[in-house]
Amino acid sequence: MSHTHPDLAPPGPLAPGALRVVALGGLGEVGRNMAVLEYEGRLLIIDCGVLFPEDHQPGVDLILPDFDYIADRMGDVEAIVLTHGHEDHIGAVPYLLRLRQDIPLIGSQLTLAFIEAKLKEHRITPRTRAVKEGQVERFGPFDTEFVAVNHSIPDALAVMVRTGAGNVLHTGDFKMDQLPLDGRITDLRAFARLGEEGVDLFMTDSTNAEVPGFTTAEAEIGPVLDSVFADATQKIVVASFASHVHRVQQVLDAAYAHRRKVAFVGRSMVRNMKIASDLGYLHVPEDTVVDIKQVDDLRDDELVLMATGSQGEPMAALSRIANRDHRVAVGPGDTVIFASSLIPGNENSVYRVINGLTRLGAKVVHQANARVHVSGHASAGELLYCYNIVKPRNVMPVHGEIRHLVANGALAVKTGVPAERVVLAEDGVVVDLVDGRARIVGAVPSRYVYVDGSSVGEITEAELKDRRILGEEGFISIFAAVDSATGAVVAGPHIQARGMAEDESVFDGILPKLAEELTSAARGGATDTRQLQQVMRRVVGRWASSRLRRRPMIIPVVVEA
Repeated sequence: MSHTHPDLAPPGPLAPGALRVVALGGLGEVGRNMAVLEYEGRLLIIDCGVLFPEDHQPGVDLILPDFDYIADRMGDVEAIVLTHGHEDHIGAVPYLLRLRQDIPLIGSQLTLAFIEAKLKEHRITPRTRAVKEGQVERFGPFDTEFVAVNHSIPDALAVMVRTGAGNVLHTGDFKMDQLPLDGRITDLRAFARLGEEGVDLFMTDSTNAEVPGFTTAEAEIGPVLDSVFADATQKIVVASFASHVHRVQQVLDAAYAHRRKVAFVGRSMVRNMKIASDLGYLHVPEDTVVDIKQVDDLRDDELVLMATGSQGEPMAALSRIANRDHRVAVGPGDTVIFASSLIPGNENSVYRVINGLTRLGAKVVHQANARVHVSGHASAGELLYCYNIVKPRNVMPVHGEIRHLVANGALAVKTGVPAERVVLAEDGVVVDLVDGRARIVGAVPSRYVYVDGSSVGEITEAELKDRRILGEEGFISIFAAVDSATGAVVAGPHIQARGMAEDESVFDGILPKLAEELTSAARGGATDTRQLQQVMRRVVGRWASSRLRRRPMIIPVVVEA
């Protein structure tokens, strides 16, 4: 299996008649999915999603793919194909369309409805083209055919891209639930037909490649929810992704069966469920959904709240409920259900919310103690089926952390794909399909682009490091005034600290040493304020490290008097 190399050089020009594939996100992380296909000087983009920040990225709202690779080639982009409506596949579209607003967006009805609602908030009116499974469309030199796949959101699609260099089958996110709630199964007959035609590069979802066997059917969750609802004596709060239409359907059905009303909590949940209901993907039992403003008129044992925040996001409804910072209060006798999987990296945030809710007296039901969620991704057994059905000539695992990609590649080899034809790439790695062989030929930049409030891409890793130091080690400012002629200290030094556990009197011991070092430096000819600031930073830094066992951010200020 060909691995990436940290010292890969930029790729050379694309050979005539060859196809280039560059993943700008989603390879090495769960999220930020985006692939760029290039053929005959034209580009086709598959998905454009966001990654959600972790604890070590304080203040960051979203993480985008790095568009620099295509920023000066936006005129070459034929279309953006969106496989389904989850944020990690559509969330970055508004930011890409800032570079060129008229790029056609291609996707299923529900996917386009979700992205149109999102773009409306960004004041962008997109060009869209709705497609269905079985439909064939041409975008420049790319012939595309769409295939129904089953996922944790309705209307997901795989896409076959035919070019003169070969055929690429991209699964998007998928699983092979044989009893889906909406009756729409992954079309393995189409996969077999495309395999017979010839799949030169199979780009497959890797998220569950380490999980043996088959992913549990969604239908098994209904009875579990029903029993949790039957045991609940007070209000029920269910947390899920705002786009998980199937899970919301099961909650609505359980609520109806137990004569409860459901109120949607959270702007994205309200918006998405209205869209899904209007388009017929969500079937709302009569007289079951109420507005959040009406919940005060209902008894607790009549109420279900469907909320966002299943990943412990600090600003989402559930975190705020756990922190008592929401109009909805949770207490003894209430039941809270986490009806979604844990995205890797979010464990600490989720358990913090679970602990907060438990402390308030709520009974918390989650994946570890009840089957209230099943994954939306194919496990190893399903992936083996797909490899045997498609019989691809080359395989490029996508969508997952490195361990997922490696596990997926190993499954392909087990089914007979030659190891040298399994390409293990990471974000930014360039793969060329030439004469039926896929090979790594270089790499392009694919840094994290941070959205922080209204700023996009302005926050750097260095600034995030500063934020982490401020949050973990504290802050010390030092002030001194020096004689501009002699350099002698005429006022100070004064020290102020923030985020330090110690009383400020602890600094009394270092002040004389600091004044002595400043005077000594001045006598030695260091009259420049910048040199004196460095002296202060060095002296206080060493002292804080040895005496306080901390490495705070130190801001020295020297003024001339």
